[in-house]
Amino acid sequence: MILVSGFNVYPNEIEVAIGEHPFVHEVGVIGVPSDKSGEVVMAVIVKRNPALTEEDIRQHCGRLLTGYKRPKQILFVDELPKNNVGKILRRELRARYASSGQTEIKSRKPGSRRTSAAVVMVLASQLITIQTWYLPQCIAA
Repeated sequence: MILVSGFNVYPNEIEVAIGEHPFVHEVGVIGVPSDKSGEVVMAVIVKRNPALTEEDIRQHCGRLLTGYKRPKQILFVDELPKNNVGKILRRELRARYASSGQTEIKSRKPGSRRTSAAVVMVLASQLITIQTWYLPQCIAA
């Protein structure tokens, strides 16, 4: 999953949309770091027809996807990394193309939704622990 400005973006949805273009042979979608929105969508595409351009993909995605789901970066390659079964290895795509001087996606800022959700989960689990310890003692008394 790619997190774009707090929105969840599922790579499969974008891959299906781009894959509908008649000049696209196959596509892999990954999230790459962005200072502005945390991550942006990057499409790595194998062309079926050499005449395919970035502008063609942008127009195609403009018709099918909302703004935050559209690829901000488009890269054309000869082949995508796959496992023995033929599944595209997004982790390998990320290692090859998303680095841009970084080997890892930046950690979230302390005030982000994901951090806040983690804190809420920890607090909720502590509350449950307190309740399971305290309630039986109240009932026994």
